[in-house]
Amino acid sequence: MLGAISRRAHPRRGALLGFVILLAASTVALSTAAVSVAQQPPTITKEPWGTVDGEQVDLYTLTNSNGMEVKITNYGGIIQSIKVPDRNGNFDNVTLGFATLEEYVDHNDPYFGAIIGRYGNRIAGGQFELDGVTYQLATNNGPNHLHGGVKGFDKRVWSATEVQSGNSVGLRLNYTSLDDEEGYPGTLDVEMTYTLTNNNSIRMDYHATTDAPTIVNLTNHAYFNLVGEGTGTIEGHLLRLHADHYTPVDETLIPTGEIAPVAGTPFDFRKRHAIGERIRDNHEQIDFGRGYDHNFVLNRPNPEDTSMIVAARVFEPTTGRALVIKTTEPGIQFYSGNFLDGTLVGTSGKFYRQTDGFALETQHYPDSPNKPQFPSTELRPGEEYETTTVYRFLVRKR
Repeated sequence: MLGAISRRAHPRRGALLGFVILLAASTVALSTAAVSVAQQPPTITKEPWGTVDGEQVDLYTLTNSNGMEVKITNYGGIIQSIKVPDRNGNFDNVTLGFATLEEYVDHNDPYFGAIIGRYGNRIAGGQFELDGVTYQLATNNGPNHLHGGVKGFDKRVWSATEVQSGNSVGLRLNYTSLDDEEGYPGTLDVEMTYTLTNNNSIRMDYHATTDAPTIVNLTNHAYFNLVGEGTGTIEGHLLRLHADHYTPVDETLIPTGEIAPVAGTPFDFRKRHAIGERIRDNHEQIDFGRGYDHNFVLNRPNPEDTSMIVAARVFEPTTGRALVIKTTEPGIQFYSGNFLDGTLVGTSGKFYRQTDGFALETQHYPDSPNKPQFPSTELRPGEEYETTTVYRFLVRKR
């Protein structure tokens, strides 16, 4: 009745009211459609990817409700691809890697995307002492032990279980590292879960137990280029590290034991700096690493604190893509891809050259078993190793 009165008394007002009703209906329809799209559940699919030493290897594709896509293989727990949008909504793969399993098996010396263990980073001389016993590990990085040895966790086939919930999708990986594998004591049962969430985060939860005293320091070795894999240098990326100190190294990249302030050095990323801004400075530490290949001591109230904190922020100005890394770990290794030498061809068919990608590996400090002043990496029977890191991808104006 009100509509009829309005039409007779105020024809133009009636037309306006009709338009408003139509607009409201359209808005409701659009909102309903948007909600419908947003409510599309995350998915996970699996495809055969080959075999390694007779064991089946699969490639899993995780996709969230926003269209972000992450590919993970149970060979080495490797993140093979991460596709995220830029400020214009264009999706690109922003992590370095290979197109085939064979290339990972034959050429993954840079550890692209892999789970690293039993001990991430370097151990001096490949030796450490635990409970009065000296253990000798492989020396696979000059005179030192690196990233778990000749056949670390990055070269093992893990068992995989798909995990799905309302707002996330994940992949649970399990591996049992036997006593004396690569020289490490104790049988270590490891579980690592990748979870892709609807806020465009990749969450990594690590868990391990042992039947004898051992050391453990697990991490992921993804390389990033936020313009897109294979597009060239990352020197224009803007990096901020929440670290007032770092651990200087000797010429073989083993920490000296000093925890040094970053102030007044090329290692001061407390405010944003382009990665390439000081990478060629005349500084002994830059010379030793051929750029950045150093552990940064994250700002925590005390060494025992394991709360989730922001460790690093990276912003790429031309695409608007940003990466925020949170962790429960005490340190983060910043590596600027200094040893990429143009001999490897990535997923896009382009050669990878020096500084074409960067890694930010959350971790305990390198050579901690030989540096009692560093946070301990010892794990004993009855204890549980638990640590979490999150990569969150965002789009920003600046």
